[in-house]
Amino acid sequence: MSVRIAMVAGEASGDLLGSCMMAALRERVPGVQFAGIGGPRMLEAGFESWFPQEKLAVRGLFEVLRHFREIKSIRDALVERLRADPPALYVGIDSPDFNLGVEKRLHASGIATVHCVSPTVWAWRAGRIHDIRKAVSHMLVLFPFEEQIYREAGIPATFIGHPLADSITPDNDRAAMRAQLRLPAAGRVIALLPGSRQSELEYHADLFIATAKLILASQPACRFLVPLATRETRALFEAALYRNEARDLPFTPLFGHAQDAIIAADAVLVASGTATLETALLARPMIIAYRLSPATFAIARRLVRTPWVGLPNILAGEFVVPEFLQDDATPENLAQAMLNLLADDHVLKRLPEKFAHLHDMLKRDAAAQAAAAMLPLLGAGARG
Repeated sequence: MSVRIAMVAGEASGDLLGSCMMAALRERVPGVQFAGIGGPRMLEAGFESWFPQEKLAVRGLFEVLRHFREIKSIRDALVERLRADPPALYVGIDSPDFNLGVEKRLHASGIATVHCVSPTVWAWRAGRIHDIRKAVSHMLVLFPFEEQIYREAGIPATFIGHPLADSITPDNDRAAMRAQLRLPAAGRVIALLPGSRQSELEYHADLFIATAKLILASQPACRFLVPLATRETRALFEAALYRNEARDLPFTPLFGHAQDAIIAADAVLVASGTATLETALLARPMIIAYRLSPATFAIARRLVRTPWVGLPNILAGEFVVPEFLQDDATPENLAQAMLNLLADDHVLKRLPEKFAHLHDMLKRDAAAQAAAAMLPLLGAGARG
């Protein structure tokens, strides 16, 4: 009888990690089967997804409340199905508000649970770690400082590194990528990464387009690449182009291919999240921006305990790249910061060294480390 593992990855970055973990586990557990909730990469690898991943890709306290009933219905149905036919292991990848609730209920039912990608207990809502202790059999963390936090709280934890650091090489060819994307070899190219969730596009699409229009007023030859993760986010961005009378401006939307856009670019305007780390690992300068609903931001501002929100800054422990949040994230501020960045040769030469250090820190063969940490739990689950 084959081993069955349930997985839930609620967004694009989790989908990448999930697909890598599936491959590593298949090398160690022949015939293993995977099902739950996953994205296109996991589906391509043979994953059986019971619900659309996009249903979980909602960020912000009040944004989640708007979708609460639907998300709760999915969570209840998932728990009922897994209790009725228990897997050897449940693996929740990121999406902590969804996954930790599932994990707590399954753990209480005797099902082994792993959570991969720590919630930011070191940044805000530190008290969550007590609930996490009741929910997970093992925590897999992507950043080195997180392992000690969990072990001190009595939660088994393993630092696995970051899968992006394993898959990305900083020695990429900008000229070759521009040729592949049929872009001019000369002239400025800026990648716009407004986010992978529909809720992020609602706050960032108009902002990023207005910023690009201001940059074009100063540098008319500039071109913009806009990788979008789903058909829904692409539709939202195209609607924003119409709304801002920008359909005829030099925007090139891409369906996915975020790394290609980053490689081809001189610099990146990016919404805070995993894409900021992706940009750093590809050694491209960036400006980070992020907006939430006013109510969500007001609550978050009181709870956050770190001076940074961008992962490159958090990992470096300093402001390596500029961040503009909420009311500071205006087209005027972002455009000026981007123009200043592109004109600062000293910063452009210094950043690759900073980013190379982050790359070395995080490159650990994350999928293999995760699979090794899961094997003892799989054995227990299979016997149980």
